[in-house]
Amino acid sequence: MTGSETRVAIEWLTSVAPDPSACRWEWERNPQGIALLPAGRRWDVLILPGELGYPTLDVLTRLIDRPGPVLADFGESRMGFFVPPGTASRWLGTGIRGAGPGTWIVVPHPGRAAGGVRWLIPPDGSGTLTDAALLELAMHEAAGAAAQGDREGG
Repeated sequence: MTGSETRVAIEWLTSVAPDPSACRWEWERNPQGIALLPAGRRWDVLILPGELGYPTLDVLTRLIDRPGPVLADFGESRMGFFVPPGTASRWLGTGIRGAGPGTWIVVPHPGRAAGGVRWLIPPDGSGTLTDAALLELAMHEAAGAAAQGDREGG
């Protein structure tokens, strides 16, 4: 990301913080390069297990040029897809957690490497989010391909 892209992404992310300047300050001084941000205002986050998340992201990037922001956590065991607000409260899916109003997520600085969590697709600052229906389609395709591979391999 360029400096201006990072600045725009920081502004977009911190716009949901109760105190955006305190959030920016925390990002600059926290040795882990992370901040806690509330979900449910500009975006919700659907959290998938890594074994489903990575194939889903592969399918998604074949379907569209640029999905919304995507996070990966420690050891890449979970992935968080940024989706429109309200998605988490309507989502029904086994093994998928939703972060919406009343929840906070760990968010790394978009322009630097952070400890424990990283951007697979950083925010572009424009508000681009992954369409929940498209994400669901990609998850079904990824899960179907995995099941097919299991049947053929076993």
